[in-house]
Order: sequence, then structure tokens, then C-alpha cells
Amino acid sequence: MANATKTILRRSVLALGLGLAVVATPINLGTAFAYDEGSESAINVDGKGIALRGYDPVAYFTLGKPTPGDAKFTAKHDGATYHFASATTRDAFTREPAKFAPAFGGYCAMGAVFEKKLDGDPNLWKIVDGKLYLNVGEPAQKRWLEDTKGNISKAAVNWPKIRDKAPKEL
Repeated sequence: MANATKTILRRSVLALGLGLAVVATPINLGTAFAYDEGSESAINVDGKGIALRGYDPVAYFTLGKPTPGDAKFTAKHDGATYHFASATTRDAFTREPAKFAPAFGGYCAMGAVFEKKLDGDPNLWKIVDGKLYLNVGEPAQKRWLEDTKGNISKAAVNWPKIRDKAPKEL
């Protein structure tokens, strides 16, 4: 075998080995917002009871985008603490929490279609018929958007069955 061919073969095997090592190595993305798979809460909260990863639920409706809340402006609803960007959005929420709280407790809407409680990502969202929906990742969001109305209907049927169960039980 020619030296050039051996070198290419060695480099290919090395690259493949390194690629497999990278894929097999777990990556710690942190736990700033812990998704508690043992929680039976109907609201997706972190270890401190914060809903929506600290994002302001009202801002989706008023600003049309995810907006981080501030711990100076909080309100409790259904046992969860929500953060808000301002006193104005906090006050709007306290007047009408059902209007602004995310559907399915802030869990992934597409997950609810399949009777699963998956972490909802505040950056993967859509307001449909005046209700805020979140999804766990881009693939779930894409699939959910293919039949939003149908998926909302399926998730609404499934939600009462999974609402008070821990995600790890599903």
C-alpha cells in the first residue's frame, strides 16, 4: 500500500475514532433550570418552583417574543412562581392568570399528544387561539406546527390522563 494511502487510511480511522468518542461523551449543559422528572406537578417548574424557566408569560402576548423575567416581579399561580419583566406584566397576569399561563402547564405540547410530559422550551412557542404553547425542541415544534389544531385536540384529550403524573412514569 502506498504511503499516501496508508496516511489517508490512518487519518480516517483516527477521525472516526475521535468522532465516536465525541458522540459517546456526555455533555453537561448545566442544570440552571432543572426539569424534575419525578415531579407530579401539573406545572413545569424548576427545582425552586419557577415556571417557564423564569420567562415572562405576558410578554409573549404583549411583545410577541420570549422575554426573561426579573425576580423582583413575581406572582404565584397553581403553586408555581412566575417571573415578569415589569410590574405591569405581573399585574396583568395576576388579573387573568388563565389567559397568560402556558397550556399544558408549560410542558411540551407535542409531548402531550403522545401522553408524555417533556420539558417546554420558552424559545419554541406559538400562540394559538389566545393560548401559549411550548415545545421541547425544534423537531417537536416542526411536527406540532404541521397540524396545530389537530395536535392541540389530541393533547387536550391526553392532558387529563397525564396532568398529575411524574414524567418518568409516562
